[in-house]
Amino acid sequence: MPYFALMYDMVDDFVARRAAYREEHLRLARESYARGELVLAGALADSPAGALLVFNSGDATAAEHFAHNDPYVKNGVAKQWKVRPWTVVVGNEEPRVRSAETD
Repeated sequence: MPYFALMYDMVDDFVARRAAYREEHLRLARESYARGELVLAGALADSPAGALLVFNSGDATAAEHFAHNDPYVKNGVAKQWKVRPWTVVVGNEEPRVRSAETD
């Protein structure tokens, strides 16, 4: 199944402004993850603030639906967003079990 990257550009005072909406944002993310749509998600560690959410679904609909319903988007904490198809070349096979010898 194809991957899609949802990318957010956040407002400058993102950390302060996200507090009122963070629990709802995380609830939506957990629900999407439980449905098998959302694979990975998190804030980018550098500035300007941003976030990357990776979806695995038949088309971009799951990522777009997430963005349209995300309180960060609805309340202007994410000042813009875009969904891009992502062609995964390495790492999209079944997860490997890491041995103690490779750690």
